[in-house]
Amino acid sequence: MSLDSIKSKIKKLHQTNPNIHINVSMTNPKIHLKNEAVTIKSVYPHIFQIEENSTGVTKSHTLQYTDVLMKHIEILELESM
Repeated sequence: MSLDSIKSKIKKLHQTNPNIHINVSMTNPKIHLKNEAVTIKSVYPHIFQIEENSTGVTKSHTLQYTDVLMKHIEILELESM
């Protein structure tokens, strides 16, 4: 999958169904989520923002599309698109 197709699919998810499930394994910033329900809050040209509640406290994270391309982030709904 190319970076442009990842961007367009995430933008489409944001517009149609922003509630998704995600796997994240990153060390900087330290984020580890496994099949976690999150909401895509906003989409920008180089980043997108999500909100998650895995610890009982709502947290926002800013993620890069390149991390999806490099498999640090897996959006489970992208697999079915």
